[in-house]
Amino acid sequence: MPVIELIQADITQLNVDAIVNAANTSLRGGGGVDGAIHRAAGYHLLEECIALGGCKTGEARITKGYNLARFIIHTVGPVWNGGKNNEADLLASCYRNCLLLATQNSFTSIAFPNISTGVYGFPKEFAADIAVREVRSFLNTNNFIRRLLFCCFDTENYSIYKKRL
Repeated sequence: MPVIELIQADITQLNVDAIVNAANTSLRGGGGVDGAIHRAAGYHLLEECIALGGCKTGEARITKGYNLARFIIHTVGPVWNGGKNNEADLLASCYRNCLLLATQNSFTSIAFPNISTGVYGFPKEFAADIAVREVRSFLNTNNFIRRLLFCCFDTENYSIYKKRL
C-alpha cells in the first residue's frame, strides 16, 4: 500500500526517485522552488530544459536530476486569477501528469512541493485540497508508487496539509 508522507524540508535535499519542480512555462528557472532546484542541480539542468522547448500550464516534462534526485519532473501550475480560467482543473492536471510520468518511468518514490501557492497566488488551502484529492485518487488505482511526499517549505503550508492528511 502506498504511503503518503508530509514533511517540512528543502525539496532539493530529498532522497527520492523524482522531485517535482513547480516550474514556469520556459522551464529555465525562476524564483521559489524553481530557482532553488535549478541552482542546486547545476547548469546541465538548464541546458536540458532549454532543449525541451518549454511546457504548457497543467502539463509535465521530465529531466535528469543531476545533483539532486534521480529525476526532476517539471510541471507548470496555473497563475491564480480568481478561478476564472479553470485554474483548479489546471492544478489538478499538474498532479495527474506528474504521477503519470512517475508511473511510466517506474518510479517508486516522488516528492511534491506546493505547486502554484507562491508567486502564482493560488489560495493555499484550495491548492492543498486539490493536491490531496488528486494524489489519493491516483494512488487508489495505481499502486506502483510506494512513497509519496508532500514537501512543504513553509510552516503555513505544512499546517494546512497536516489538517487534510
